[in-house]
Amino acid sequence: MSHQQVRRFRALVVLGLLIVIAIFIANHPPRFFEGRDALWKIAHDKCVPDQLAHQSPAPCALVDLKGGAAQGYVILKDLRGIAQYLLIPTRRISGIGSPDLIAPDAPNYWAAAWENRHFVSERLKRDVAWDKIGLAINSSLSRSQDQLHIHIDCVRPDVRVALAARIGEIKTTWSPLPFKLAGQRYFARRLKAADLAQQNPFKLLAEGLPSAGANMGEESLAVIGVAFNPGENGFVLLATRGAHDNGVGAHAEQLLDPRCAVAQAD
Repeated sequence: MSHQQVRRFRALVVLGLLIVIAIFIANHPPRFFEGRDALWKIAHDKCVPDQLAHQSPAPCALVDLKGGAAQGYVILKDLRGIAQYLLIPTRRISGIGSPDLIAPDAPNYWAAAWENRHFVSERLKRDVAWDKIGLAINSSLSRSQDQLHIHIDCVRPDVRVALAARIGEIKTTWSPLPFKLAGQRYFARRLKAADLAQQNPFKLLAEGLPSAGANMGEESLAVIGVAFNPGENGFVLLATRGAHDNGVGAHAEQLLDPRCAVAQAD
């Protein structure tokens, strides 16, 4: 092989390596490299200080400190999905297993997340209907971050259709859902629209399913907007459980659609 051919070969190898690195970075956004505290650092070290110093929530979309830092939260556009947002508390809370979430004075982060679903519509530049939005939190084994965050996004089309078709089978108390969603078994209960502000889904799960109350870290929970009847909106709460013994996590985020196909269909 001539010197010129060797140089060309080396250049092709370097180019190939650069392409591999570029693809890896594209599929593992910057937050991947910041570790499991990335969301906490963004909320605590960037968004809150910017809001206090400059009345700007950047890089978050919103900082709400009306109840103080112990009750506050930020809304952040997630790196995943075209319109997915995250609600992140401004106090240190590891995840769904934290006892702080079911304390008597615990903020209702689910109600706050639902109130801020408008960010999804604004991102898509179209109104996303009540029954096309969902909220979800994963179990401790299925999360990538050690700061509580609730996903706010569109519902998967197949999940929306399945719930609408069999909404009459869902009771006002927790019971096994008689059909699978996204291939997974769930416990479910319905909740009136007006009740979300007064009834914290974390507490409803911990108190309504005794097995969940003792092992909240293994639980994954979703709150899905539905229509019980024409003009009667509400929610279906869905819970599924992983198993720490065999390392299987629960992933209610799978009920959401980062492509937001239900909104694109509009």
